[in-house]
Amino acid sequence: MKFDAIDGKILNILQTKADVSMHELGEAVELSHTPCWRRVKKLEEQGFIKQRVTLLDPVTLDLSVNVIVNVTLRHHQEKALERFEREVMKIEEVVECYSVSGETDFLLRVVVRNVQEYEKLLREKLIHLPEVGNLSSTFALRQVKYTTALPISSVELNSDSVRSQKNEDLEHAGMVADNM
Repeated sequence: MKFDAIDGKILNILQTKADVSMHELGEAVELSHTPCWRRVKKLEEQGFIKQRVTLLDPVTLDLSVNVIVNVTLRHHQEKALERFEREVMKIEEVVECYSVSGETDFLLRVVVRNVQEYEKLLREKLIHLPEVGNLSSTFALRQVKYTTALPISSVELNSDSVRSQKNEDLEHAGMVADNM
């Protein structure tokens, strides 16, 4: 699936300010309310927009300790991987889990209040995950960069559909596209 430049602008705005009004969004991308709304709905239906969330401040919530955990499994059969993945999904403090290549099998990002809380999590849950052979924990000292915004500008745009989509937007809005 591809999207055009207007869709790219919509996505960029929504990923930095999910609560923007449809009126403000339309103005920013030079579309009236209804065509803009249709594009957002189309982007949702096509899976470009997964969900809209509110980002919380971990420092204010006293959840500012980030631990990167490298996990090596004892066995690498499909069922072992599935068991590990199923169980790790149940641990609230694990906010990200990646299957990775290299010396370890999984990389986890764990968020907790303090080192003692991480130790408790490690002793009570992480070492008991199915098939775990080794865990290696690294504590982040300081967050240098954090963003949830994806690099939309690096995605190939479908420029052929820009003109036809703009004409369709104008037709839906009751306007005539003369010479686009």
